[in-house]
Amino acid sequence: MSFTGKWNITINTPMGKQEGVLELTQDGEAVTGTMTAQGESATVENGRVEGESVLWDVNVSKPMPLTLSFEGEKAGDNLNGSVQLGAFGQSTFEGVAA
Repeated sequence: MSFTGKWNITINTPMGKQEGVLELTQDGEAVTGTMTAQGESATVENGRVEGESVLWDVNVSKPMPLTLSFEGEKAGDNLNGSVQLGAFGQSTFEGVAA
């Protein structure tokens, strides 16, 4: 299963839904890419495939500086999963193929 692709993602946060674009490139078990949201682009860090899941971190500065840690699985062409919102707990995200 390849996680290479582009998704329009929606992150459910305590401050409401946050939307962005995620682009991933998989090479073996390594995953790189970018996530763009609120006019800023962030590099995917620590990207890797573990079994049926893809995991990655993104450091954001808006609406405040924090690290978002994602774990997603493919559902058809979509990418859905959970995200750790720094110290603000865990939530979910949905990604629709772009």
